Amino acid sequence: MANFYNIGIIGRLGSAKVLDTIRRLKAWLQQQELNVILDEAIAEMLPGHDAQVSNRHVLGEVCDMVIVVGGDGSMLGAARALVNHNIPVLGINRGSLGFLTDITPELMEQQVGAVLAGEFEVEERFLLETEVWRDDTRTGEGDALNDVVLHPGKSTRMIAFELYIDGQFVYSLKADGLIIATPTGSTAYALSAGGPIMHPKIDAMVIVPMYPHTLSSRPIVVDADSELKIVISQDMSIYPLLSCDGQNHANCAPGDVVYIRRKAQRLHLLHPLEHNFYEVCRNKLGWESRLDQRGS
Repeated sequence: MANFYNIGIIGRLGSAKVLDTIRRLKAWLQQQELNVILDEAIAEMLPGHDAQVSNRHVLGEVCDMVIVVGGDGSMLGAARALVNHNIPVLGINRGSLGFLTDITPELMEQQVGAVLAGEFEVEERFLLETEVWRDDTRTGEGDALNDVVLHPGKSTRMIAFELYIDGQFVYSLKADGLIIATPTGSTAYALSAGGPIMHPKIDAMVIVPMYPHTLSSRPIVVDADSELKIVISQDMSIYPLLSCDGQNHANCAPGDVVYIRRKAQRLHLLHPLEHNFYEVCRNKLGWESRLDQRGS
């Protein structure tokens, strides 16, 4: 446990189950004589908690590890806040899917204890960074662990844009939007839009048109080192939005240019030793089990 002494805790707000799990986790960590540092938003929900408190963006500077209690959405927010600090992150699942938060509440002490004892795998997940430029002015930016999405917002009209990859023109397209997803995000919104599932170890990103005007427009998988440029048509009358993991909306205007590239810093995600990506897919996506394990 010497490598993990200062343990940060981030949790999803508005959930009684999450708060119960955090209380139990905090008490157990303190029993192990570890220093617990609560995210200030969670600390406000735990009066009399007797733990150190920190701003989320400072947790990465003062902690040896951060534990996220919640669902994948909680992990996405934590990833964006912590990625620049090169700190390992562990997830306890209190959400629905749990692709990123794979510690179970029922076995929390056992599984977290194993991680603290050094029994874990480290998986590096890359994020995307995006910028919106209007002439020579940057008007928006954001990071995303799952995806960057260009969409029409409240409008029901299609978006017209041009796509360039590494400076090479790819196509002009009219569509309901465009999703650029990491392997992490390939099992999220991109999957619902018809994109492929990518193993987290794949060094690539996928470009998925949303309900394109032409049926020949299909998802494209490109190298993760590619730089994408989206030029929004000057002829549009609507102002699209750019979302990072469903957050950090940037308002775009006709003629704006959006750049998307891989972020240099990576998220260091901890898993128990028995972690298996394909087993997670089977459980979360309802894939068939082995023939000899099915019921009659």
